[in-house]
Amino acid sequence: MGKWRTPAAEPNKQRINEQIHVSPVRVIAADGTQLGILSTEDALKEARKVDLDLVEVAPNARPPVCRIMDFGKYKYQQKKRQHKGHAHQTKIKEIRVRPKTGEHDITVKVNRARDFLEHKNKVIVTVIFRGREMAHIEEGRRVISGVLEQLADIAKVESPPIQHGRRMVCTVAPK
Repeated sequence: MGKWRTPAAEPNKQRINEQIHVSPVRVIAADGTQLGILSTEDALKEARKVDLDLVEVAPNARPPVCRIMDFGKYKYQQKKRQHKGHAHQTKIKEIRVRPKTGEHDITVKVNRARDFLEHKNKVIVTVIFRGREMAHIEEGRRVISGVLEQLADIAKVESPPIQHGRRMVCTVAPK
C-alpha cells in the first residue's frame, strides 16, 4: 500500500473547494435554498461570489451533495458540539484531619474541599485517631461536624459520619 491516500479513503475527512473532483454536484446555498445540480466549477464560482467554501456534505449520494458555507465556522461548531457531549466524570477526593488538628489547618482543608466540590467532585472527610485519641471520639465528632458546617452552603451530606475502627468517615457531594 502506497503512502499517498485519496481523500475518499479517509472516512472522516470532508472534501472542500478544489478537493471535490466529482461533477456534477447538487448544491445547497448558504441560506439553505437548493441551487440545483451544477458542474463543480459553477458551484465553486457560486461559493466564491459570496466569499464562502464549497463543502461536500453527502459524498455517497448521486449526485454528491455540496453546501456553500464557512468551513472554519462549521468545523468549530462541530468540535464544540463534540466537546459538549463529554460529561464530567465525578471523582472522589479526600481530606484527612485529626482530632488535634488546629483551626487554621482545618480552614485550609475546608477551602480545598470547597475547591473539589466546585469542580463537581465528591469529598470524603476522614478523621483519623491515633493511640490514646480513641478514648476521645467525641472530639473527632466535633471536628467532623465543624467541617460539615463550613461546607453546608455548597455541599450536601451523602453519608453521615460513621466510625470504622480508627477512622471516622463522612461523604459529601456537591449540591
